[in-house]
Amino acid sequence: MGKSKTKNQKKSRQNALHVAQEEYSSVPHSFVFHRGHIGKNVEQLVKDMRRVMEPYTAESLTVRKKNVLKDFVAVAGPLGVTHFLIFGKSPSSIGLRLARLPKGPMLHFRVLKYALIKDVVSSVKRHRMHEEQFTHHPLLILNNFGVEGMHVKLMATMFQNMFPSINVHKVNLNSIKRCVLINYDPKTQSIEFRHYSVKVVPVGMSRGVKKLMQEKLPNMGRFEDISELLMKGANLSESEAEQDGDHNITELPQVYAGRGNMKAQQSAVRLTEIGPRMTLQLIKIEEGMGEGNVMYHAVVEKTKEELREIQARKAKKLQQKEDRRKAQEQNIALKKEKQRENKQRSLEGIRRRKEEQGEGDDSEVEDPGTQEDKPALDEESDEEANYYREAVGEEPDEDMFPDASKRKRRRAEGKPHNPFKKRKFSAERGDKAGRDPAREGPSKRGPKYGKGSPGQGRGKAERGRAGDGAPGKRHQRQGERKFGEEKRNKFGGKKFGGKTTPGAAKGLKFKGQKGKPRPGLKGKGQSKARPGGKPGFKQRKGKGRP
Repeated sequence: MGKSKTKNQKKSRQNALHVAQEEYSSVPHSFVFHRGHIGKNVEQLVKDMRRVMEPYTAESLTVRKKNVLKDFVAVAGPLGVTHFLIFGKSPSSIGLRLARLPKGPMLHFRVLKYALIKDVVSSVKRHRMHEEQFTHHPLLILNNFGVEGMHVKLMATMFQNMFPSINVHKVNLNSIKRCVLINYDPKTQSIEFRHYSVKVVPVGMSRGVKKLMQEKLPNMGRFEDISELLMKGANLSESEAEQDGDHNITELPQVYAGRGNMKAQQSAVRLTEIGPRMTLQLIKIEEGMGEGNVMYHAVVEKTKEELREIQARKAKKLQQKEDRRKAQEQNIALKKEKQRENKQRSLEGIRRRKEEQGEGDDSEVEDPGTQEDKPALDEESDEEANYYREAVGEEPDEDMFPDASKRKRRRAEGKPHNPFKKRKFSAERGDKAGRDPAREGPSKRGPKYGKGSPGQGRGKAERGRAGDGAPGKRHQRQGERKFGEEKRNKFGGKKFGGKTTPGAAKGLKFKGQKGKPRPGLKGKGQSKARPGGKPGFKQRKGKGRP
């Protein structure tokens, strides 16, 4: 069973966690993203710059087309982001904006030349880059930023605040694995940006001893004694020859990672470029997040009078915007107050009218609750709307009497007021089907066995008789019968003027039958079934039987 933690151990871990959180929140953080269409190469440059700014940057920041700069500023506050690196592309050049949150300033650079990480690594014979290097922030090195000029000092301050500061007396050398070099050229006014990997190797010993220290044993088959390897250093390639000098040899104050890097020993610091590489040119510096005054411009120079005019115009624009906002707030407040007064006047008038009519004071309004009280409430809302029109002289707003406005729109559109579906009766269904409701018999089946006109499905003889008559005299249709002429037979058929319908003579018909009787019913004109045949059916001729 493991040993339980003591109170001191728990307290020390909590304190260490609290200190780590404070340190993480105190260091600068950054967003690296792009705006607009930039292309594949510039998009890869954005990803490479995120590698440079690790680990205090958003590695997988997603940017959509609908996002604006205000969206990033709103998110940056809770996350503790202090700097923006914004890439953009125009038809003529590539731009880089470096902004300090939350109130600026913003520096605008033009990217004259750039190279990606893959381009730099492919050009180096032996590159040195691994994931452990990106667990710590890089060391910033500024060169030639002591030139006079406000814009130069502002650039140096901006670059320094982008990376965490270090304490020379307390820094751990093993945490320094990378460095960023920014060099300013006063003649061309350009800035060189480089990213290197740091490697420390011991000096003051032969190459053979270094091989043994690095556990890379050379081929000693030609040596007679091991002293030849230590003294002469033979059988080593020319590419391993040392190029160190006084410019990169120093005495280590701490033990550094690597074999032979001991405290107070001479070691050489070697830099290997890992990219990306950029050449920048400062264009202008603005106050705020790109919306303030222009503090410096490398191309355009304005006189003091022009600057005063620009500032006055900007101040006037801001004042107009503030006045519009105040006027809008006042108008909204007045409108709400007017609506409240008009509604109060309307309700008081309704109460006064009810008192005059003897209905009493109805100050307490109950919730209708049921559908039965709905018509009364509708009439009341109509009365309120009408009284409002008479008292005020204007049409009420839709939100003041919503029920009355809805009914008004329904009447204008021709829709019925009843929200329920109108019930269809049998007579209406009979009219829609093309039949006379008075002709419907007591049975539920009804005479609907075919479709089309009422005369459809009759025999040829019947249709011929129905069509006879004097020219110019309209034939009496099925629905145009005289009173007292309708008689029913025992099969449900009807007689018109002494003539029997086919239903009476031949039985009821099914849909699609023409002159055929109903199975099982025998008419007057039917013959008896043949022997052996089914009852109720007549044998047809010409079907292969004698």
